[in-house]
Amino acid sequence: MLQKLSPQQIQLMKLLQIPTATLEQRIKEELEANPALEEGDGPEEVFELGDDVDLGNREEGDREDSGEYELDDYLNDYIEDDPSSYKLNSPNGGHEEEDRQSPVAVANTFHDYLDTQLGLLNLSDERMELIALQIIGSIDEDGYLRREPLAILDDLLFSQNIESSEEEIVSVLKMIQRFDPPGVGARNLQESLVLQMEARLSQPDNDAERYKARKLAHKILAEYFEEFSKKHYSKLQRYLEISETQLKEAIDEILKLNPKPASGYSEGGGSETNQYIVPDFIVMNRDGELELTLNSRNAPDLRINDHYLDMLKGFKDGQKARSNSRKDKEAIMFIKQKIDSAKWFIDAIRQRQETLYKTMYAILQFQYEFFLTGDQKRLKPMILKDVAEITGLDISTVSRVANSKFVQTEFGTKRLKDFFSESLQTQDGEEVSTLEVKKILSDIIGSENKRKPLSDEKLMVMLQDKGYNIARRTVAKYREQLNIPVARLRKEL
Repeated sequence: MLQKLSPQQIQLMKLLQIPTATLEQRIKEELEANPALEEGDGPEEVFELGDDVDLGNREEGDREDSGEYELDDYLNDYIEDDPSSYKLNSPNGGHEEEDRQSPVAVANTFHDYLDTQLGLLNLSDERMELIALQIIGSIDEDGYLRREPLAILDDLLFSQNIESSEEEIVSVLKMIQRFDPPGVGARNLQESLVLQMEARLSQPDNDAERYKARKLAHKILAEYFEEFSKKHYSKLQRYLEISETQLKEAIDEILKLNPKPASGYSEGGGSETNQYIVPDFIVMNRDGELELTLNSRNAPDLRINDHYLDMLKGFKDGQKARSNSRKDKEAIMFIKQKIDSAKWFIDAIRQRQETLYKTMYAILQFQYEFFLTGDQKRLKPMILKDVAEITGLDISTVSRVANSKFVQTEFGTKRLKDFFSESLQTQDGEEVSTLEVKKILSDIIGSENKRKPLSDEKLMVMLQDKGYNIARRTVAKYREQLNIPVARLRKEL
């Protein structure tokens, strides 16, 4: 039998998925959309959800057709239930005095920034400007133009009714590639790096040695990119007839370039952008006892608008003096719909808090040794099913909580999903977390001789010597999950 999810369940699932950083915006949207919902002034009453709360909707048409429609049915439900008591405060919300308002940055987008630079091109007519705008609109968020000129030709013809040529598209693109940030509009990594190096060479520089290194770097990128990307350094030295020192200086200049040119844009004109992580949970060590709290932003003070209750009371008090008109019915139905919606949202936020806390508390207890010491080797094998069994929640619910959530500890802010791992058996038969093995693997690679990096086969032997039963293909899999390249690409001069 197919089960249908209720609106409350759907709303809760959506709220569980979003991190705290997004929750404030979601609440703001709901406050703007539903006038019956408002932010409270303080912790006057704690929201309690009772079994007698009716969150269902009765159909007006059904009641009218059967002759059973009475305004009292709606008025009594809400006045006796007192919707104004539906408030939301969390006992685990952190300090009340904490400022819940976060600054909202109103910034131009990366594409807006490119559009503003169109005036530098001195384009001959409006048609050329439309071609340039079409190209800019086709540049992706990393700063690359991954759309072929022929595809852009089709776009122009269908959207702007402009006929052009591949040569004209490429010609305008070459102009756009001179925009800031350097490397924007490139069609691949090689072209982007070449454009960036050309921009650096065009800048005045009194350092002759650095200029030579950049000239060499430009030649490597433009003519020997395949050898460079595969780290065939001996071939590069032979082809270019240069010393190891000269090659190293050139590579050092290349490593200063940005593989994602769009990330070099910031509204303030700087070359870097700051990203802040808002933790969903906070774990404090109180003299050896761990204390878990929800970020106060997870615990907004929400309530039903008093004005809507007054409106209901007004209908109740004046009902005998009025006829049971359709206008009255429509007004009551509108108020009821808004109050129901507000109740659903408050209930979903409350359940979100409880589910978040319950899930994180289970993780905290399971990984207690790690939260006490910060030692990654103390992490136990833990999968979603383990937490689901402890909490009584569904595995999909645990997954939604773990996704995109962060916990602040005295050892730094961690992703929840990083606490989950499979188990691996040691030679002594002990079950250990794959996170422990990855940490050791990362440490071994971090301390290797970069002139002679360790192959996966040698890494396997070293891990087996430490007591871990592991195959070479598993080493390769863990290395890839750690975003560590193969030995050949880890080689340095």
